[in-house]
Amino acid sequence: MSGVSRIAIDLEKLRHINTGLGRFSLHLGTELIRMSPGEFDPVFFMSEQSSHYFHESGFDLIRTNVWKKESLQRFFRPILQPFLPKSEIALWHTTHQLAKYLPLDSSIPILLTIHDLNFLQDDQGEVTTPPLSFRQKRKLAAVQKLVDRASALTTVSRFTEGVVRKNLSIKGKPIYVIPNGMAPPGSASPRRPAFLSPGEYYLTVGNCLRHKNFHVLIRMIAEIPQARLVIAGKKQTPYGLQLQKEIIRLGLETRVLMTGEVSHGDLQWLYENCQAFFFPSLAEGFGFPVLEAMQCGKPVFMARSTSLPEIAGKYGFFFDSFEPQNMANTCCEGLKTFRMHSMKEQCQEHARSFSWERTVKAYIAVYKSILGLPL
Repeated sequence: MSGVSRIAIDLEKLRHINTGLGRFSLHLGTELIRMSPGEFDPVFFMSEQSSHYFHESGFDLIRTNVWKKESLQRFFRPILQPFLPKSEIALWHTTHQLAKYLPLDSSIPILLTIHDLNFLQDDQGEVTTPPLSFRQKRKLAAVQKLVDRASALTTVSRFTEGVVRKNLSIKGKPIYVIPNGMAPPGSASPRRPAFLSPGEYYLTVGNCLRHKNFHVLIRMIAEIPQARLVIAGKKQTPYGLQLQKEIIRLGLETRVLMTGEVSHGDLQWLYENCQAFFFPSLAEGFGFPVLEAMQCGKPVFMARSTSLPEIAGKYGFFFDSFEPQNMANTCCEGLKTFRMHSMKEQCQEHARSFSWERTVKAYIAVYKSILGLPL
């Protein structure tokens, strides 16, 4: 034993490495390994197969197991709790709001990170007012159980903090707002992806889910002569099929490309070579793609909803209407402003201000606060 506190961090979502939660887990774990010596001993809760994401030593492992799921543990915890030995784990960090695992020992304090409550939002990005649907009630109840169990909460944006306070019973527990960090951009593919013909294009990124709101971009492209749009992300979804039908209906088969999932190298190439990046999403707890595009010095046009204005700040351009001609005008005027004010470097500097080092320093300060350790 090193004499410092052992803190367990739930990185189970590493099994979905290409999702937002997967990337959050990877960068959080990597930076915790770097910053933990002398502060605490990190213990990562994840599958053994996920260990290869961390080439460094400096962490212990608790393996995921179906028997450790809270859906099962909650039945035998009351029986076993009196007989459990004193835990070596001082704190458990539950890293997302729909986690399926908690420590068996109910005496271990928990820090809960809430990224979003997007399931409460309707197709216009507004939080649904009661009565909630059965699905919404069930998910909200599951998050409330985690909140009840937690000693403190963190959110990734002030927007999410507001939604949490409005829709959950916090009972006086502290909430800390800790924005996510941004990793340096990866290496781009050395050449244009084979699926993309030569020529300029606009870009949007994300799996084809209804809240991503991609259909408004397709209609906008119809209003901009010769403009091309690339939609990079999983397309085999019900909404993806709707988008493909809309492309055909508007006769845009040669001007709108749905790539499906792409490699990291190809995605970086698309970011680095697009004219501009569009992100009309109606439900985001944070919004990584906005900053990924800004890292590459690109103008970013987005919905004025949820966390996006907070994350983009004064360096983004916003659609105040999803009427196609209005969006086209916003794009035209924004591109002129971007060039006139030489905003490329400003966007890159803004993206660099979201560092994982700063994020993890803030988490470590919260760990110490919960454990009553000096900061």
